[in-house]
Amino acid sequence: MTESADRETLRALADEGNELALDRLADLADARNDTDELHELLDEGSIHAGRLLTRRAVAAHDLLELQRLSDAGADEAGLELDRILANPKRTWPE
Repeated sequence: MTESADRETLRALADEGNELALDRLADLADARNDTDELHELLDEGSIHAGRLLTRRAVAAHDLLELQRLSDAGADEAGLELDRILANPKRTWPE
């Protein structure tokens, strides 16, 4: 099976409410560095997409993106933003 066929099958399953398929779509988007699709998946309710985007925002030191993700429902992004703002001397993981 090709990635395209896999993606189409996963999309069909996700459209039927399968959360694991939604998570796998997020993994595929992450592997392609497709942040637009990750944001779309977050909008569809993918907690996993939110985690992947949060990881990227922390690595990029992007506080504004963490705020946007938190506002979009990515709870982990809000926790990371609070952690960073609460302890500015040790802002980023080493």
